[in-house]
Amino acid sequence: MDLRVPVRRGLLKGPRRLLAAAAAVVVLAGAGTWSAVASDGPSGVRRTDRVMTMADGTRLDTSYFTGASSGRRPAVLLAHGFGGSKDDVRQEAEDLTRAGYAVLTWSARGFGRSTGKIGLNDPEHEVADVSRLIDWLAEQPQVRLDAKGDPRVGVTGGSYGGAVSLLAAGHDRRVDAIAPAVTYWNLADALFPNGVFKKLWAGVFFNTGGGCARFEPALCRMYDRVAESGTPDAAARELLEKRSPVAVAGRIKVPTLLVQGQTDSLFTLAQSDAAANALRAGGAPVAVDWIAGGHDGGDMEDSRVQGRVTAWFDHYLKGDGSAATGPAFRVTRTGGVDSTDGAAQLRGASADAYPGLRDHPRAVPLSGRKQHVANPAGASPPGVSALPGLGGSGGLSQLSALGVGVALDFPGQYARFDSAPLTRDLRITGSPTATVHVTSTTGDAVLFGKVYDVGPDGARQVLPSQLVTPLRVTGAKAGKDVTVTLPAIDHEVRKGHRLRLVLASTDLGYASPAAPATYTVSLESDLSVPTAPAVTTAAAPLPSWVWWLPLAGALGALALLVTGRRPTAAPAPDPALADVPLQITDLSKRYAGSADRYAVRELSFRVEKGQVLGLLGPNGAGKTTTLRMLMGLIGPDGGEIRVFGHAVRPGAPVLSRVGAFVEGAGFLPHLSGRENLELYWRATGRPPGDAHLDEALEIAGLGDALARAVRTYSQGMRQRLAIAQAMLGLPDLLILDEPTNGLDPPQIREMREVMIRYAAAGRTVIVSSHLLAEVEQSCTHLVVMDRGRLVQAGPVREIVGSGDTLLVGTGTPVEEPVVEKVAALPGVASAVRTEDGLLIRLEPGGAAGELVVELVRLEVPVASVGPHRRLEDAFLTLIGGAP
Repeated sequence: MDLRVPVRRGLLKGPRRLLAAAAAVVVLAGAGTWSAVASDGPSGVRRTDRVMTMADGTRLDTSYFTGASSGRRPAVLLAHGFGGSKDDVRQEAEDLTRAGYAVLTWSARGFGRSTGKIGLNDPEHEVADVSRLIDWLAEQPQVRLDAKGDPRVGVTGGSYGGAVSLLAAGHDRRVDAIAPAVTYWNLADALFPNGVFKKLWAGVFFNTGGGCARFEPALCRMYDRVAESGTPDAAARELLEKRSPVAVAGRIKVPTLLVQGQTDSLFTLAQSDAAANALRAGGAPVAVDWIAGGHDGGDMEDSRVQGRVTAWFDHYLKGDGSAATGPAFRVTRTGGVDSTDGAAQLRGASADAYPGLRDHPRAVPLSGRKQHVANPAGASPPGVSALPGLGGSGGLSQLSALGVGVALDFPGQYARFDSAPLTRDLRITGSPTATVHVTSTTGDAVLFGKVYDVGPDGARQVLPSQLVTPLRVTGAKAGKDVTVTLPAIDHEVRKGHRLRLVLASTDLGYASPAAPATYTVSLESDLSVPTAPAVTTAAAPLPSWVWWLPLAGALGALALLVTGRRPTAAPAPDPALADVPLQITDLSKRYAGSADRYAVRELSFRVEKGQVLGLLGPNGAGKTTTLRMLMGLIGPDGGEIRVFGHAVRPGAPVLSRVGAFVEGAGFLPHLSGRENLELYWRATGRPPGDAHLDEALEIAGLGDALARAVRTYSQGMRQRLAIAQAMLGLPDLLILDEPTNGLDPPQIREMREVMIRYAAAGRTVIVSSHLLAEVEQSCTHLVVMDRGRLVQAGPVREIVGSGDTLLVGTGTPVEEPVVEKVAALPGVASAVRTEDGLLIRLEPGGAAGELVVELVRLEVPVASVGPHRRLEDAFLTLIGGAP
């Protein structure tokens, strides 16, 4: 498509640049606009939602966040990841706003409520859109300007959004700083590494985008062609490279913070390495941060990373010289397991300069004879390393970081070469390399290289971060020496362990030749291992309890001697509540760092067996905080929660009677639904008979789909499988947070039936949802919260049909000043304008007859008066129409 305002317009100076900005303003002027105030936080953030129309007619759904303070400030463009929308980055946008920025988020073409085809960051479309958004920011009174039409602006985002950050800096010189995360430098290298098609990740891309037809036609044709042949061609590489930051490498001159994931088989550390080397060569200030997570799971370190991004922008956008941008290179290292919660312990290591992937190599001799490797017909069965689509803290890479071997190679389908046991610990930081000689019975050979850490007994081997390097050896029939560059990792191999180089013929994530072949592999060099000695781990501080525990013990002993009292124990169970699923009494929780601002305040309600309770409230009402306290994730500042009479504390035994679904679960896509649930239950360590698997599955109603691979499931089926997982063990109290997110109406109806069936057996369900019409149909009781307090609780029919709320139909719309006068009438608790008239809630003792008299006196054109009948109406009147 031809954009009437060219994408490179941002590079122009003088009158031509001003004309470009003016043209963009004309293009955006007709966009529809609506606004809402975000109130879910301790400080005020105003959010204005707009639909902006681009020059080619594409409509982008945007949100603009500003703070309460006056004056101009730098702006940040915040982009979302692939398959997501602007809603995914709302919390980060609000945090940046509170840090002193004007923040603009948007749903990229083809995602969320934005229109257009997905172009994989096409410079003519997605990148041009960023320039148009910068044009718009230049017109906002809250945004600091470097020159007319040139706002002070940074760009940040993760994955898909990270790439557009880099591309925007290369195409528009008005960008002043960027912080891309877990993203690509060259998308062709990412999806076609060393000439091998990364078929599973490519499939995830196109399926997450909604299918091939949702993409630009050229991309759709390219994917169909490569997926069918299994071999990427030159045209496919050229198409993806033009949409990659590498295409504008020489034009990115701004300060760049590169955050990349170690547990990432999609965008490996080699991608950020290529970016860092290119940008530093061009003179841009660059810092590199390797985090513990990535597209394959692990810890994304959200809080730490967001703090560093904010400091980066404080330094380079605000000009705050005191803002520490952090070391030139930092890597997060896993140091064992926290015994309290089973989580991996993370420690940072850093260096004053980025070491790259080949720093201070150490030669590790390997041994092994010449070996024959079979490539089976159809490349099946394939070896297993990473499994695309398995994210979250339970990813395979996280297990690898904890020393659990989960990779799989089939006998006869790989060659291996081992080192002697190491005589001292060895830290690998970067990409090991080795040279091998490969001969094939066919023209080309495709091999997959990996380095294992093998334990002293030889039985356990760990593939660091579950990473593998594919390698296409062309012309291998005559034999060929090739250097294998293994995946970049940061991994410590302990004394007594061995290193094992494996070259396999198949891997589940990649396309291998379907024709059977035999490869002959022999070793031609030692394994060269980068050690990066300048990267040092900060000394771990002694835990605080080392200092305070002896003192506390002494003081406690002294107190016992003086008072003769026993230490306070956990509250005893209340026998009167033994059959009550939930009793919350005067529950309060303050915002962190605040003495008088409450997320939840003096909340009390009770839930009985067999109820399906809907927890309702606007954003910031305190619903999520309440659920987190209920699940024992955080403790209250006041009041208490009792589940079946037992006080809830983190780790309380009674929590074994509580099941929770708070976000989409990560499933192994190539296992069946039943196999996923069985694997999950085994991981809990509880007896198989306690799972009640068949009963949970019957309630979830998945039927024959249980035998199918999860990758074939619809979104609704995945949601039901996730809820079945929460139901394992048949917990007496089931908590569901937004269980219908992303479902279509038939799937929502099925989810409703699941909840009703579960509660029908005498168990209890608590569901938090924004779909009021659905809550009205599925829930028996409601708790309505606003600003942390209880507004009303009771059966749905009583709240919906309560006689204290009237729907006043009017012949013509009522103006806002008149609505305010109605709300101020004696006996009126609140008044809200609707499309049909007014919703008026009466105070106790208020009379409808007297109200009608007053409405006539105020010249309200009353056409009808009656009780309301919709939960949506009741909700609006209960919270006074607050957004």
